[in-house]
Amino acid sequence: MRTMPEIVIDTCVISNFALAGALGILEGLYRNKAYIIDIVSIEILRGIQSGHARLEAIPKAVQAGWLKETGLKLGKERELFETLSVSLGLGEASSIAVAKRRGCHFASDDRLARAEAARLGVPLTGTLGILVKAVRAGVCDLEAADGYLGRMIESGFFSPVRSVREIA
Repeated sequence: MRTMPEIVIDTCVISNFALAGALGILEGLYRNKAYIIDIVSIEILRGIQSGHARLEAIPKAVQAGWLKETGLKLGKERELFETLSVSLGLGEASSIAVAKRRGCHFASDDRLARAEAARLGVPLTGTLGILVKAVRAGVCDLEAADGYLGRMIESGFFSPVRSVREIA
C-alpha cells in the first residue's frame, strides 16, 4: 500500500465518518497523518451538545492520538484564513489555510470550499473519494464501504451515488 499524504479534514467529512461508525476507515488510511483544526473541534462539540452522540468518537480519536488537532499559526496561515472566511465557514476556511500553507491534502464535500481549495492548488478529496481509497487500499471491501455510505446517507449526507461500486 502506498503511503497516504497528510490530510486536513473538515467538519462535514469527519462527521460523516463518525456518524456512520466509520472513523476506523480514516484511521486505517491516515493514521497519524489526519488533522482537524481547533475550530472544527468546536463545531463538533456543538454537534455533540445538540444531541449527536456518535460525534463523541471524534474527540476520542484525538485523545487516542491517531487524529491530530492543530490550530492556525500567526502570519500567512492566519492571513489566508481571514481572506477565505469572508466567503466560507470558519471550519472550511481554517482547514484550507492550514492545508495550503503546510502542503497537506484537504477533505471536504462543500462545493464552495472545494472550489477555493482547487483555485489555491490544494489537493482535494471528499467522503466518497476516501471510501474509494479505503476499498482500493484494502482497508475495507465494497460491501462494507456501501454499508458505511448507506449510514452516512441516513445521517444526512447528500451523496450523488447510492453505491461506492458506481465510482470505484
